[in-house]
Amino acid sequence: MQIHQFRAMNSDIMLAAEGDPERVAEGFQAAEAYIESCEHRFTRFSTDSELSQLNRSAGNWYRTSPDLFELVEQAQLYYHKTEGLFDPSILPDLIRAGYDRSMDELRRRDLEPQSVTAMKASRSPFEQVQLDQATLAIRLPRGMQIDLGGLAKGWIAEQAARMLSGYASACGVSAGGDMFLVGHPQSQPVWEVALEDPRTPENDLALLQVGQGAVATSSVAKRVWTQGDAVRHHLIDPRSGEPADSTWLSVTVVAQAAAEAEAFAKAILIAGPEQAQLFADQNPQIAYLAVDESGQIWGSPNSKEYLYVG
Repeated sequence: MQIHQFRAMNSDIMLAAEGDPERVAEGFQAAEAYIESCEHRFTRFSTDSELSQLNRSAGNWYRTSPDLFELVEQAQLYYHKTEGLFDPSILPDLIRAGYDRSMDELRRRDLEPQSVTAMKASRSPFEQVQLDQATLAIRLPRGMQIDLGGLAKGWIAEQAARMLSGYASACGVSAGGDMFLVGHPQSQPVWEVALEDPRTPENDLALLQVGQGAVATSSVAKRVWTQGDAVRHHLIDPRSGEPADSTWLSVTVVAQAAAEAEAFAKAILIAGPEQAQLFADQNPQIAYLAVDESGQIWGSPNSKEYLYVG
C-alpha cells in the first residue's frame, strides 16, 4: 500500500492506494490538487470562497456551482433526517463560542481572555433555505450564515477517493476523522480501521473491519480551545447554541456515503444514547459506535458486524 500525506482543511490528510507506482503517484497529485481546490471554494475562513459569497448573499438568490449546490442540498436532507441536530446555520453560535478563525490559527496562538456572551444567536430555521435545481440557485434567509465544515470535508474525501480510484486498484482517503474507501486491499476482503481512544489519541480501543464506503468520527475532545475560563469545542448543540454537553466523547459512523456518515456522527454525539438509538432504528443503513468518558464502547446492534474479534 502506497501512502501520501499532507495538510489541508485544518486536518492531516492521508491518501492510500495500491497499483502501478507511477499511476498511483499521478493519482496522489491529482487528488491533492482537488482537495486543496475544494478547500479554497468551501471554507468559511476565506472571504473570497464560494461559501463566503453565498453567506454574503443571504436574503437574495445566489447562483452556485453544481458542487456547492449539492453540498447544501445534502445538508438540508440530513438536517431533516437528524431532526435538526445537524444544522449548518449554527455558524454565528460557533463564532460566539470563539471559533472565529481556522483551528490551525487557534492552535498557533495563546488565546487572549475573551468575554463569553451568554445570549444565543437568533436565526431562521435551516429548513427555510430555498433551492432552485433548474438554475442551481440558493437563497439563504436574510441574516443566515452557514458553515458546511465537516460535511464538506467528508464529501471532499469521498470525491477525492473516487478520483484516486481511477489510478489505483484500491484506495482510501482519510481527512481528519472522515474516511472514504474504494475497493479493498490485495488479498484482504476488508479494510481495517482503528477506533481511536478520544482520551489518548495515540491508543486504539478496537479494530473495525469495513468494506467500500465511509467511516466518520466526531469528537468533543479534538477541536478544543479556551474562552475566558471555559474550555470550548466545535460541536454546537442547535437547541442551546452552546457547545454540546454530551454523554459521549466521540461517535464513529459507518455508512455508504461520507456526507451521511459525517452528519449522523455529529447528530448522534449531540443527541446522546436515547435519541441515538432512535436514529439507528430509523436509519438501519448506518451503524454507530460511541465512546464514553471511561473508554467504554457503545453502539447500534449492527455495529457488531464491524468489530474485529481476534
